[in-house]
Amino acid sequence: MWIPFVIIVVIAAGGFAVSKLRGIFGSDESTPYSDTRTDGGKPIDPKYMRYEIFGPPGTVATISYFGADGNPEKVDGVTLPWSVEFPITTAASVGSIAAQGDTDSIGCRILVGGEVKTEKVVHHEVSSFTSCLLKAA
Repeated sequence: MWIPFVIIVVIAAGGFAVSKLRGIFGSDESTPYSDTRTDGGKPIDPKYMRYEIFGPPGTVATISYFGADGNPEKVDGVTLPWSVEFPITTAASVGSIAAQGDTDSIGCRILVGGEVKTEKVVHHEVSSFTSCLLKAA
């Protein structure tokens, strides 16, 4: 009869010790949250990213790039020069564009806020392919 009594006492003492240890280390306290009200803040003045593809007059190209929402987009049969511009509203953005043309020269350029961040021109005998990558805008 005394063995079940000792087991109950040990379980009760263990539960009491665990509850006291949890209280000492603060795990029972909920995390306070800051005020969620917004007071407008400063208006965002977004930068603009611009992709440009250029080449000799009459060049027809196929262009692939990451759009404003980060999804890949493709445009077929475009006469150069070609460009697209969209706002950057995130803290950092990645820009990537690739193009293949039907002439011996083609170039790409990525601009952010009107400033050229990367540019590449390629010359090839048959058809040319170029790509530009901007890791952080």
